[in-house]
Amino acid sequence: MAAPLTEAAIARMREMIARGDLEPGARLPPEGDLAALLGASRNTVREAVRALVTVHVLDVRRGDGTYVTSLRPELLLEGFGAAVDLMQEGFSLELIAVRRILEPAATALAAERMDDDALGTLGGYLQRMRDAASEAERIEYDAEFHRLIAAWSGNETLASMLSAVSSRTLRVRAWRGVAEESAGPRTVAQHQDILDALLARDPVRASSAALVHVATTEAWFRQTVTDPASRHGGALDLPAAQPASRAHVRR
Repeated sequence: MAAPLTEAAIARMREMIARGDLEPGARLPPEGDLAALLGASRNTVREAVRALVTVHVLDVRRGDGTYVTSLRPELLLEGFGAAVDLMQEGFSLELIAVRRILEPAATALAAERMDDDALGTLGGYLQRMRDAASEAERIEYDAEFHRLIAAWSGNETLASMLSAVSSRTLRVRAWRGVAEESAGPRTVAQHQDILDALLARDPVRASSAALVHVATTEAWFRQTVTDPASRHGGALDLPAAQPASRAHVRR
């Protein structure tokens, strides 16, 4: 936890950015000038800058100076993704519930925005899911399918939050694919329903299809964690899964 003087300096710098005194891409004043501006010591300013660099608000460029970053949602929300990665397995069900709330909203927005090329790419991911030689491969294209939809929602904040949450639910989805023989074909069919709704440019239908898809996994996992037979010494024995990339597909 930062010292009180450092916290005060951080708060002042955040206020400067929020007011527009320091805009995205702006270079900070020299350290001495910034210290005088903040009414803080140079050491305190250094600590405050280090803290804001950690959360991607500032960027130190060696030999050039310190700059305010672009402040784009996917950059600032990287900290949220890191926090999600550190959450204990006991919160997996909560993360799936969050995804159930976010995924239908993103899919409905994408139904109004996706162009023919993006829909063609989505169809390619679905075909690769059908042709996948392993559960790990199927999950990889499953993740790409949803990542592309989120990117086309037109809401970078929503896409960034979904990316963070979805990365942790991949293990649950992989586990279900291994544990439940019918899960693979059913998942492919649900993705087809989502694609059909997007092709029809129908936001309501797209939202409903996405909701059914995520809710199916949520219901399975909820049943599994409450069934004593599925536990091993009180802990869930989840297979490892490939972590999802947080890079967003750009339009």
